[in-house]
Amino acid sequence: MSTKPAAIRTHGLTHLALAVRDPKRSLRFYQKVFGAVAVYENEDFIQAQTPGSHDVLVFERNPDLAGHAGGVTHFGFRLVDTAEIKRAVRAVEAAGGTILRQGEFCPGEPYLFCRDPDGYELEIWYELPTPVDPDKA
Repeated sequence: MSTKPAAIRTHGLTHLALAVRDPKRSLRFYQKVFGAVAVYENEDFIQAQTPGSHDVLVFERNPDLAGHAGGVTHFGFRLVDTAEIKRAVRAVEAAGGTILRQGEFCPGEPYLFCRDPDGYELEIWYELPTPVDPDKA
């Protein structure tokens, strides 16, 4: 696969901001399921970091827009191990989320789709590591 040079240089996607009914409730869900940690907050706004290297979720109080995806169908969290999928199901349900569907994309690559308490759809999945081609490394 060849790629064209980017028009601009960035460090990649830095954050995802969600309109929510209650920022503290949203933070609790993402803490319980993904281990998110609040890094900044005020009454109407919480910034949380997940264990990924630079993953940031922003919860902005806006009850009128909460749960309206505006064309975004879902966002995903990639698991580090296939065994985590069963724990993810339990964690989502215990944190007040709803499991929508689950299965395998192919043998050894489980997934689940769920909704958080505001109605946003998330994908939690595992992808088998791809072997490194020594000629392209």
